[in-house]
Amino acid sequence: MPSAKVDAVVVGSGPNGLSAAIALARAGHSVLVLEAQERLGGAVATQELTLPGFHHDVFSAVYPAAAASPVFARLPLERHGLRWIHPLIPMAHPLDDGRAAALHRDLDATAASLDALQPGDGAAWRELAEPYLANYGALRATMLSGFPPLTGPVRLLAGLGIGATLDFAQIVLSSADAFGRRLFGSDASRGWLFGTAMHGDVSPDNAGSAISAVYLKVLAHAVGWPSPEGGAGRLAAALVGVLREHGGQTQTGARAVEVLVRGDRVAGVRTEGGDDVQARIVVCDTSPRGLLALAEAALPDAYVRRLVDFRYGASTVKVDWALDAPAPWTAHEARVAGTVHVGGTAPEIADAIRTANAGRLPEAPFMLFGQQSVADPTRAPAGKHTAWAYTHVPRSVDWARRLTRFVGRMEAQVERFAPGFGDLVIGRHVMDPGDLQERNDNLEHGDVGGGSYALDQLVFRPVPSLSPYRTPLRGLYLGSASAFPGGAVHGVPGDAAGRAAALDARLRRV
Repeated sequence: MPSAKVDAVVVGSGPNGLSAAIALARAGHSVLVLEAQERLGGAVATQELTLPGFHHDVFSAVYPAAAASPVFARLPLERHGLRWIHPLIPMAHPLDDGRAAALHRDLDATAASLDALQPGDGAAWRELAEPYLANYGALRATMLSGFPPLTGPVRLLAGLGIGATLDFAQIVLSSADAFGRRLFGSDASRGWLFGTAMHGDVSPDNAGSAISAVYLKVLAHAVGWPSPEGGAGRLAAALVGVLREHGGQTQTGARAVEVLVRGDRVAGVRTEGGDDVQARIVVCDTSPRGLLALAEAALPDAYVRRLVDFRYGASTVKVDWALDAPAPWTAHEARVAGTVHVGGTAPEIADAIRTANAGRLPEAPFMLFGQQSVADPTRAPAGKHTAWAYTHVPRSVDWARRLTRFVGRMEAQVERFAPGFGDLVIGRHVMDPGDLQERNDNLEHGDVGGGSYALDQLVFRPVPSLSPYRTPLRGLYLGSASAFPGGAVHGVPGDAAGRAAALDARLRRV
């Protein structure tokens, strides 16, 4: 690669980096994607972590946002091997008495599940969700578009009317706790809401936590919570296939260490091996810290300070299991769900989150539990299964001393709702926050969301700007989950950055 020359370099091959590269390649630019790891895909990867034949999603696994993504909808991903697998039930939330609150794709089935817990809770959810499903296109355009999101809110206002639009704004500003108390009569139903809120990092009692719960549940009704057949890596491979179809190139094992600058503009990228790639456009699929590591000296002090102030989300511990049989959930709904929220009632979940936020490891952690092999037998040998769980943890923990015991707490929490689970474990792989970051530079301290979604950082990420993808240095762009609209796998920030770069090139701004 010495002295290579292309129109554009993309640093990082996660879904956003690949989406940026595809946008540029489709606009007619020669593109090279540089990836520090020996594989492409970033945090979308599948490996045999435990035993041969058991295919585990190393990081992310369940993709409602990908199924909804307007970026991915424009790409022939199926032609490049992607096939979505939908579990019978997207999500189940088991309780101690053997019942469960289920999130079905069908709205009526979901309402019936909630009404069985508390009469009226299902009707309340149906009344809330129906208008958003009727205006799903406008909701998607609001939540999954580049910044600023203009047409989506206008369409949402036209479809919902002023009153319901103000209700939506209230959800955006609400805590899951306050919203759940307004909506539901039982702690069990509120726990069902809290669990989905905790796909993000904002505590249920903090403003801004309600919207992720409502939005993800509406997505389940609209598009489901699917996973790629064979593993998450199939999605990454399909994106790579589309990129190469348009002439894009990739290079693994090539860690970018410096953005080259000539005058007031980008001139290319230098790799750890000392190779220079000349380019007039550089798109970084990195965290703000990663962007600073590459280009801090060339960026204005005020912009640097804002990137330094960018806040990262909660740390994460993730466990993958190879199982001799499916997890033996007491609740039937959990046995056929792709995702299980393990934590009990709303007060129990809130207590676990408050304990972690106070810097202590909870005795009974709340966990997201995935069991993709229930619907996708290609994930494991015949009769066997894979499973995973992750939970948010405090930043400052001596994991060398405490990890084994904490994993025991996680498994005990699964046993609480699936007695005999531990007897089925034939392989185990554990990653603490440092392990996650070592495998992917963007997972700062094990933050799997690309930065905190606290209310003040929910919209203006990574900095307040009408075009957060453009940096003050001509030709340098940020297109990662740290930019609007944020994390989950949908490619929108990368695509927006790639499109901004292509427009600037067309207008000769770069």
